[in-house]
Amino acid sequence: MESSLDLPQESPRDGESKQSWVYRQIQERILKGALASGARLPSTRSLSQRWRVSRSTVEAAYDQLRGEGYTTGAVGSGTYVSAIIPDNFFRRGLPGDAGGHAASESGRPARPVRADTSQATPGPEPLFAARTADASLFPMATWRKGLMTSAQRVTPDQLANEESQGWLPLREQIARYLGTARGISCHADQVVILTGIRDGLDLSARILLSRQDKVLVEDPGYLNAMPLFSQFTSRVVPIAIDEHGFSVARARRHRGVKLVHVTPAHQSPTGVTMPVSRRLELLAWAKQADCWIIEDDYDSEFNYDSAPLAALKSLDTADRVIHCGSFNKTMFNALRIGYAVVPKRWVSAFSRARHTTGRSNSMIEQMTLAGFLEDGSFARHVRKARAVYAQRRDLVMRLLAQAAGGEPVRTSGEHAGFHLLWWLPPGQDAHALRDRARARGLALQPVADYCRRVDLPAGLVIGYSGLDEPEIMRQGALLQALLARPTAG
Repeated sequence: MESSLDLPQESPRDGESKQSWVYRQIQERILKGALASGARLPSTRSLSQRWRVSRSTVEAAYDQLRGEGYTTGAVGSGTYVSAIIPDNFFRRGLPGDAGGHAASESGRPARPVRADTSQATPGPEPLFAARTADASLFPMATWRKGLMTSAQRVTPDQLANEESQGWLPLREQIARYLGTARGISCHADQVVILTGIRDGLDLSARILLSRQDKVLVEDPGYLNAMPLFSQFTSRVVPIAIDEHGFSVARARRHRGVKLVHVTPAHQSPTGVTMPVSRRLELLAWAKQADCWIIEDDYDSEFNYDSAPLAALKSLDTADRVIHCGSFNKTMFNALRIGYAVVPKRWVSAFSRARHTTGRSNSMIEQMTLAGFLEDGSFARHVRKARAVYAQRRDLVMRLLAQAAGGEPVRTSGEHAGFHLLWWLPPGQDAHALRDRARARGLALQPVADYCRRVDLPAGLVIGYSGLDEPEIMRQGALLQALLARPTAG
């Protein structure tokens, strides 16, 4: 069904980013039924022209809608409203909503999965929610030159014939990079080019799951995992993590497990790194249980105090791990190029699924990225960005010490990645703090928002990578004021 889709536009809300504004208008129309299942959205080019925003902004909003299950399809092949919209899995408080809960494995309702406040929530200004690459650090002049070179060298055959698995020279460069940086010994034939990690989760679920299969996810964990997997099975079970990350002991209590999603390098959101002993235990159990593991390696390039552990996939002698990574996190979000290293038995299935869903990546950008990897530009960029993010991390730690007012600063995950978890000082109530923030037009990210069943001590997720130092100082002052005046407002 084709939508007329000269979509009317509403005025942005105070403090609302352009991406959130585009996302909100479409998401609300879907949930209210104004955009029916199967309706085709306008192209990113058309909507950007009509709403007078950049095309990259619209693409980012569309990507978020696809990742959360509101739409299907891809840029270039059309974007459609999903037949089953995901309001059964998480709600946004629209008028008339009674709230929805995903069923837990025990039969009692699990906690609703909340949307990621780093981008999706309109209205209040989010504090320390910038858990993305800072695009201003990216060497755009070098990239632009590479794009021009690729455009000159690309042949008509390359433009006409899509490789579902991705351009071979890029896959070769990714295999070499993963061997060096992540300790993964793989062949280019095992690499599949994706639009990002969520694409890898979605394809894995499409290929591996049937309705009766069970999927285990971390609790607390990545917010998009449950709604993505819940499109393919109702048996998505949160497993409480411990001090070493995903708990294999708790996983052993379950039967019929087909798929497990883990973030071993920098657990999302606690930042815990899974030790080698736990990784080996997880791999041994997966082989015994005949299940598959998705290793979500979302920010492993950024370790600040020491070299990271090799990837879980590097220990995978039974070929049970689907290793997913993304250049959107390391370079810039609008790139939309990620990858998966797939067990040999599933390579053909992944390639077919990519072809069937119509998902593909720009040939010219694939060529440019291959050259960027080959000539060392990518490694130089990562080294530069890592140093900047480490400085921002250090500044955040100093500001948290000030905000703590002399109490010890307890954090986790500060050694790596784009965020850390700050466990609030004694006497601070996360719910009351959130209420005070909301009264001042601010939004915090309590760790409770990432929990399905578990109850954790009060803590805040602090994202800093996308903020320059003056902005970190400004947001730090706002946060300190919230904690310093608990009875204000």
